[in-house]
Amino acid sequence: MNELTKKVNEVTTRRQQPAELLAKFALFIDGAPKTVQTYRRAVRQLFNYFSIKGIKEPKREDIIAYRDDLKAAGLKPTTVQNYITAVRLFFSWTEQEGYYPNVAEHIKGAKLDRAHKKDYLTTAQVQEILKATAGETLKDERDFALLALMVTGGLRTIEVSRANVGDMRVLGNQTVLYIQGKGREEKTEYIKIAPPVEKAIRAYLRRRQDTSDSAPLFASTSNNNAGGRMTTRSISAIAKSRMQAAGFDSERLTAHSLRHTAVTLALLAGRDITEVQQFARHSNIATTMIYNHALDQAKNRCSDAISEAIF
Repeated sequence: MNELTKKVNEVTTRRQQPAELLAKFALFIDGAPKTVQTYRRAVRQLFNYFSIKGIKEPKREDIIAYRDDLKAAGLKPTTVQNYITAVRLFFSWTEQEGYYPNVAEHIKGAKLDRAHKKDYLTTAQVQEILKATAGETLKDERDFALLALMVTGGLRTIEVSRANVGDMRVLGNQTVLYIQGKGREEKTEYIKIAPPVEKAIRAYLRRRQDTSDSAPLFASTSNNNAGGRMTTRSISAIAKSRMQAAGFDSERLTAHSLRHTAVTLALLAGRDITEVQQFARHSNIATTMIYNHALDQAKNRCSDAISEAIF
């Protein structure tokens, strides 16, 4: 009986994580902690599937059935894709180490739709949201500055969460914010902060107790984590609740819509596609072109011409 089968059998009988095998696999991944955690979780999910189905010698058809079950469970295509990517890497490693043949080679995950799943906001809608957010409390000032920064800088929630007070610096005659983007280990990129946004941020910081360089730029006001760093989930919740309070309640409007809005409005303002790519920090211009293509479709007047001809 090979080593992988023994480990899978351990999961089947004890229904617990094969710690040694996953620990070795994690070292092989050699990625960021969040990436390692995601891959480990995906492999544990696979082992649970083996246990439930009584699979002791997994074959290619078992992996395909697992993928199809993930789809049938209603998971998002991106989630299915991530799980299968982890499974492919895992079995590639087991074959490399001589533990088990690669039964997941060339198995596809899920077809991803490159079209945007979130809506963007018009300038008038952004103004309404900011107007409804403005207030006298510390939380109001924080949320106003946070949303204004996200929608003018095209920030991701992870970039907001990682931002420190000391990351706001002066470059030339412009105030900028150095950010640690998705998949980055250092704060090597920066965005320009518009003067009205800088004014809102500094007004918020003046009311804060801790404004040291290492303090989070936007701090929690919750009882359990007052003054602490905000999570991406809490930032997303703030954006969603503030949109709803302004009357914009849709499943397609989320915190990511603010970034989506920033890129879209930049293109609508006539900015060059390569300039927008740099602004959005897209590693591939094809990602920026998705926005451009969507706007081209919106400008297409064929349906208007047909309607005018008929009616």
